[in-house]
Amino acid sequence: MSPRERRAAEPGSDTFPTRPYDLLKEFTIALVVVAVLTAGLAALFSSPDEKPITLASWAAAAPNDFTATAVAELGGTSTTAQYGPPYNHTPGAGQKIGPVGLQRAGGVRIPVDTAEDFVLRPLRQAPEPPDVTAALAAWTAAPADRQQAWTSAYTDALGKAPDGDPAQVAPGDYGPVPELTGRLLTLAQAGGLDGQLLAQGGFYQTDYTHPTLFLADGSYLADQATAQHLAGDQWGMMNETGNYPGQAWLWLYTFWYQIDPFKTSTNADALIWALMAVLSLALVLVPFIPGVRSIPRWTRVYRLIWRDHYRGQP
Repeated sequence: MSPRERRAAEPGSDTFPTRPYDLLKEFTIALVVVAVLTAGLAALFSSPDEKPITLASWAAAAPNDFTATAVAELGGTSTTAQYGPPYNHTPGAGQKIGPVGLQRAGGVRIPVDTAEDFVLRPLRQAPEPPDVTAALAAWTAAPADRQQAWTSAYTDALGKAPDGDPAQVAPGDYGPVPELTGRLLTLAQAGGLDGQLLAQGGFYQTDYTHPTLFLADGSYLADQATAQHLAGDQWGMMNETGNYPGQAWLWLYTFWYQIDPFKTSTNADALIWALMAVLSLALVLVPFIPGVRSIPRWTRVYRLIWRDHYRGQP
């Protein structure tokens, strides 16, 4: 049969059954269903759009915690001050894998002097009343052991005061520490400290290292995380609007922090990093590992995946 005869023998489109079809109706129904599902799922499973926590909001919401943290930064007893590389050369600090000190291998790449960077320099750069200027001079002139005695005594006094309120601290020899931390609190509540710690001398100010470290040294940030079920022992995750990357893919990484021996180890970060590196390498090498690469063939899982194809095979 020639092509022309074949085309002539084919039935025409008018021989097939037809039915009316309202495209606008179908589009409207699909739009409404998708909109309702989107709104419902967003209400059930979306993350809250929380406002960013700043030094100003912290100082306004928890001034006593801010003051206690400022004293720790001034005395060099905060987490950041004793963290070691990449922020400082604290002896013995840093996580290891066996004898290999990973933090020390990287060195101090982001030098942070908590007393100078978080407290003293912001106070010097802001217009200060005479009593704060005198307090700065007294602090600078004092030897290191005297400075430590002042901050240690004031820290103990804050711990004994009702709710850690600086206004209810018992009288004692605290040197210029109350004046310095009190003025820093005022500066933070006015919003000036955020700008002071963010300013790095460049045109674009995008390095939030200093404000973030200061926030993390206090308990306010941790309390907010716990309230949102984001603490390490709560298994929480939040894909906050504007943040990246989405945290859902980190579930396997965070899983190890919940079990022994990692959850009680001081080297948990280094150990979990090494474990995830080994697991990632093993995943990449699956096609080349004898035995492992044959598991799909042994389990015949492929017949389940392509069951429609194999259902018709003898």
